[in-house]
Amino acid sequence: MSKIACLDLEGVLVPEIWIGVADKTGISDLRATTRDISDYSELMRMRLNVCDQNGLTLKDINEVISNMSPLDGAEEFLHWLRENFQVVILSDTFYQFAFPLMQKLDFPALFCHNLEVDDSGRIIDFKLRMKDQKKHAVKAFHSLGFKVIAAGDSYNDTSMLSEADKGILFCPPQNVIDEFPQFQITKDYDELRAAFGSSSYH
Repeated sequence: MSKIACLDLEGVLVPEIWIGVADKTGISDLRATTRDISDYSELMRMRLNVCDQNGLTLKDINEVISNMSPLDGAEEFLHWLRENFQVVILSDTFYQFAFPLMQKLDFPALFCHNLEVDDSGRIIDFKLRMKDQKKHAVKAFHSLGFKVIAAGDSYNDTSMLSEADKGILFCPPQNVIDEFPQFQITKDYDELRAAFGSSSYH
């Protein structure tokens, strides 16, 4: 099996975590995602500041995440994908958030980042694995002789999609479609499966 499928997590397999937190807490500033602020570090600084101002702890956020479910059709799509590719999730989420969702997806391989949390549960900082880790992961897979097909939904996925042998956008906002016309657009899991299917090893 010489092909790897790389997927973003939020917006592709599960809902946007921070939008879920915003809806549950009523803190509208937390609805911003990389669809709105393309610089991920800037976005996370804003989020942590808002959490601090509102006294939100890791426990509060994890309570919201534990009640979230994969997007409708995601589990079936991922099952099919794993039968046809080796699958790696490349996400800008954090291991401290991801566990409940990974459990519901039967624990695919996940590369993401880490949070720094103090003894009271306050999130004090975040540590990115490396700048633009999604792109570098695809480069590393290429160096190992793998062909990579990648799918994501937003700005922070586009360098991964550009580096991949084939890049696919899944339900992207119009501004991303307009700015990155080179990528195939898919609007549901049937279309996404067809896009991957044309590249499967069968």
